[in-house]
Amino acid sequence: MAEIVKVLVVDDHAVIRAGIAKILSAETDIKIVGEARDGQEAINRAVELKPDVILMDIIMPRCDGLEALPVIKDRVPGARVLILTVSEHEDDLFQAIRFGADGYLLKGADIDDIVEGIRQVAEGRAIVSPCMAGKLLQEFRKERLTDIQLSPREMEVLTLVGAGLTNREVAERLIVTEGSVKTYLQRILQKLHLKNRAEAIAHATRHPMMSKSSHNSG
Repeated sequence: MAEIVKVLVVDDHAVIRAGIAKILSAETDIKIVGEARDGQEAINRAVELKPDVILMDIIMPRCDGLEALPVIKDRVPGARVLILTVSEHEDDLFQAIRFGADGYLLKGADIDDIVEGIRQVAEGRAIVSPCMAGKLLQEFRKERLTDIQLSPREMEVLTLVGAGLTNREVAERLIVTEGSVKTYLQRILQKLHLKNRAEAIAHATRHPMMSKSSHNSG
């Protein structure tokens, strides 16, 4: 890690940006090199300033943090991105990680945790708020259980259902009876603890690796 960590603060609220910048500036090893009020400004400023760490909110007008994140990672690959948000939604956490976020902290975190989080991600380590880390572990366990429990045929059925095919279309595609497809789908719902077809479709959409596995098995 460089002796001084250059930080870009991104938040649509001027008071929050100013407050964070003031607090971080008091740290001898952190330097605020710029601020941005939305994702588009964050992209432009990141390209211009080449910060070590970008402390960025998710919920912002015009271009939010999740939209800006993959663009920043593409244009300034050396920059670490630490999400600082009020969002406790699992989807936001998972999407941020998929798009390359190096950390995910909630705005309710102590300022000491935020400061330490900046130092951690600057050194190449990942950091996640404890309550969000629990959700991440649950999702990881769920994916592992999915890999273990579903048979290749069940994964094929789930993938095709997730792609919007009806039971009859799935049956034609896999050359099985429509009754067999219904049986496979019932087993899938039981194994994954899902309530209905809609949840199965949502699950398939959120687990692209399942699609890859099913195609490989065919």
